[in-house]
Amino acid sequence: MIVQLTGTLLEVLPTHIVLDVGGVGFELGVSSTTAASLPHVGETGVTVLARMVVRDGSMELYGFATREERALFDQLRAISGVGSKLALSVLSTFSPAALAQIVATQDTARMAQVPGVGRKKASRLIVELSDVFSKDAELRGLVGLSSPDAASLPLATAVAGAGVEADATEALLSMGFTSQEAELALEGHADAGATSVEQVLAYALRRLGSGR
Repeated sequence: MIVQLTGTLLEVLPTHIVLDVGGVGFELGVSSTTAASLPHVGETGVTVLARMVVRDGSMELYGFATREERALFDQLRAISGVGSKLALSVLSTFSPAALAQIVATQDTARMAQVPGVGRKKASRLIVELSDVFSKDAELRGLVGLSSPDAASLPLATAVAGAGVEADATEALLSMGFTSQEAELALEGHADAGATSVEQVLAYALRRLGSGR
């Protein structure tokens, strides 16, 4: 089982990348989120988390920038009627934190924004993922449910902070900042008392403006 690859980026597109590992080119399907997070073509020593999917006698490789995204890919594919293509479509539309918020608030309309997902399928995905976020240890950590005591909290309350941060991140990306700049700018916002989207965004812009 291939779970990680490190090599030189030969090609980066919104739907797939090509990574040269020891002279062998590996094509990996990716979400647009992962594609956007990768360095420029020609960069060496690039590490991508991977998942190999065997179906109909063929082997396909998929790449991910984070463990959370790979874990969600696995969980989405485990849902009846959801294949690799649709799983990547979900991950291209929403970050793991934003998806957690959608599931917690039962936001069917927002889930239906994923290409290829109608309202009926959106409702089913939310029901299936509600159980996943409640029971999967790795994804509980994503939404702040890593401790036993926290696990008893309502999921909607637990993901509120993650949802605010996700919305602020999306706003920063729309302003032209990179995902890395947004991540660094948002560090420490909770300690600074910034809890709403507006407060978090103002905090991040102050940090970006000061060059910290």
